[in-house]
Amino acid sequence: MATAGGGCVADPGSRSLLRLLSFCVLLAGLCEGNSVERKIYIPLNKTAPCVRLLNATHQIGCQSSISGDTGVIHVVEKEEDLQWVLTDGPNPPYVVLLEGTLFTRDVMEKLKGRSGRIAGLAVSLAKPSPASGFSPSVQCPNDGFGVYSNSYGSQFAHCRAFQWNKVGDGLAYEDFSFPIFLLEDENETNVIKQCYRDHNLSPNGSAPAFPLCAMQLFSHMHAVVSTVTCMRRSLIQSSFSISPEIVCDPLSDYNVWSLLKPINTSGTLEPDDRVVVAATRLDSRSFFWNVAPGAESAVASFVTQLAAAEALQKAPDAATLPRNVMFVFFQGETFDYIGSSRMVYDMENGKFPVQLENIDSFVELGQVALRNSLELWMHTDPMSQKNETVLNQVEVLLSTLEQSGAGVPTVVLRRLNQSQPLPPSSLQRFLRARNVSGVVLADHSDSFHNLYYQSIYDTAENINVTYPAGQSPEEDLNFVTDTAKALAGVATVLARALYRLAGGASFNDTIQADPHTVTRLLYGFLVRANNSWFQSILRPDLRSYLGDGPLQHYIAVSSPTNATYVVQYALANLTGKVIDLTREQCQDPSQVPTENKDLYEYTWVQGPLNANETDRLPRCVRSTARLARALSPAFELKQWGSTEYSTWTESRWKDIRARIFLIASKELEAEFGSMAELLDVAGKGLNQLSVEANLQEWRLKPAFSPHCWPRACLQRA
Repeated sequence: MATAGGGCVADPGSRSLLRLLSFCVLLAGLCEGNSVERKIYIPLNKTAPCVRLLNATHQIGCQSSISGDTGVIHVVEKEEDLQWVLTDGPNPPYVVLLEGTLFTRDVMEKLKGRSGRIAGLAVSLAKPSPASGFSPSVQCPNDGFGVYSNSYGSQFAHCRAFQWNKVGDGLAYEDFSFPIFLLEDENETNVIKQCYRDHNLSPNGSAPAFPLCAMQLFSHMHAVVSTVTCMRRSLIQSSFSISPEIVCDPLSDYNVWSLLKPINTSGTLEPDDRVVVAATRLDSRSFFWNVAPGAESAVASFVTQLAAAEALQKAPDAATLPRNVMFVFFQGETFDYIGSSRMVYDMENGKFPVQLENIDSFVELGQVALRNSLELWMHTDPMSQKNETVLNQVEVLLSTLEQSGAGVPTVVLRRLNQSQPLPPSSLQRFLRARNVSGVVLADHSDSFHNLYYQSIYDTAENINVTYPAGQSPEEDLNFVTDTAKALAGVATVLARALYRLAGGASFNDTIQADPHTVTRLLYGFLVRANNSWFQSILRPDLRSYLGDGPLQHYIAVSSPTNATYVVQYALANLTGKVIDLTREQCQDPSQVPTENKDLYEYTWVQGPLNANETDRLPRCVRSTARLARALSPAFELKQWGSTEYSTWTESRWKDIRARIFLIASKELEAEFGSMAELLDVAGKGLNQLSVEANLQEWRLKPAFSPHCWPRACLQRA
């Protein structure tokens, strides 16, 4: 009979009949595998969750209850729509489908304050990107883990001079008690909205009648409180259980590094060996797990450094320069300098071939793709320059950069006031250990130009990487964009400066970065990883790492990540040499008297397609491109509460998935719940199609816990 609220309930006789019919339908599901489930649920296959991260003192991120959270869907397209879910709606809890432009700290604070009425959140992508910017990062990135503190440059500590990331609202560093998912596919978003319009909208603001369109989100996290707590629990489990349940893992991956001239990596350099370091970062992040396009915050800079490495390697006298050059691509810098702090730690403890005393100078690329009026700003540390020796060395460094840029009309080098601090940078971690003469090159003089720092919108479009309509993927791969030309200019300046700093003089003006290299790298990292060039430079067993979309640059816990491998092999391809070895010899160069694995890395790669484009021409590439562990020293030292080193961990989970369905009524849902759960257990035992979610490919695990009638009821007549 009808209720006062405009919904409906079934009379006792109807409930008995429904219960009997439902039991028969559910029992039939045991024999028919997942066929009943497929008629009941629509799985959302293109989603990304917010997960829980932890450090020494806090937990951040999101999670669902252990059995998932279910709510009636309500679409919020403008802020006024929030009133229904916060106060007026008669059928809480709700799962809010939030338009991307409303995914702000102000809106989230309102939803967070009414968690009893909010079961979860599904966020759609804003198209175009929010014009005012969106950065869920903090305004002072890596605060407390750089060089500035109350005892060193206290006037610069905690970004007292100014906030580097002015648009940062810190949303990604909040803790939410309900699940939040990103809807990555517009078609799936439209399906949800259609279900909402068909079943949850009612005229004149009256309560809608059952059945209602609902969403269920699963993202229960195992770790709680802090890294100290979760690592202690994991350690206890590992010590006393034969099948320990680890609840969190340290964020970790590998740094990529190479040398202009090979060195024996089984030992360390002599104290008087001098090395010029060229550094940049590999990683980024966003609010959502493994969605980290990082176009301006990471990709543009490491692509520029790759092009500079190629250009420098081609200098005729590169092998005879007085000083060596080391190219380093740091992982995990987003999370309190994981990669750079680990390299400094290894250098200090004799675990890396290059030692701190070997560093002659340090040139780092920050964000470089959004320059105004061709300007590239040279940032230095005012505190270390109080030492006259360092001051003079920095002056030489800046003058060398200016001389190197004089012949590149697309780049104008600018100095900054010596009283201005360094932006967030890997150089800061080296300065904590030693007074190094260093500079950070960036497109900004003070606050970031990047309005989408560490967000889902820091994409190819953010740095103006676009292609003419109607081109094939192969044509896009080789189309030289304006951004590629601009970054090639920066790469040329960097390569020429490194050449001079290494003691070169004869061929400075002939060193030129290749815009075609830059454009192919940008396309591969930001648009389509599965392209002919990336396929040709990878090992055969890594070809599946390349998907049809862009690579993501979240450090994660399983390593090396796809992006790390691609950077390593791109560096090897651009700076190494193809040598005449068989596959067996390449994989075991000790068989060849003239080769030395302590000096070089050897990689058997797929190679380019032959003339008929039917088979590949595999080959052996010899290079100095290597990997070095990027795991915070805090975990090696078991100092999980460290304030010196990064302590970030990622919680483990068992199930990440999302789906929509029709909910008949709260009463029927409660009556059918235990029966559905029983069938869920039995169905999983009989049906081998129910497997654990493959998060790398985002295929969702089928589950059986029906709340309503077949899927056909979601489709419009």
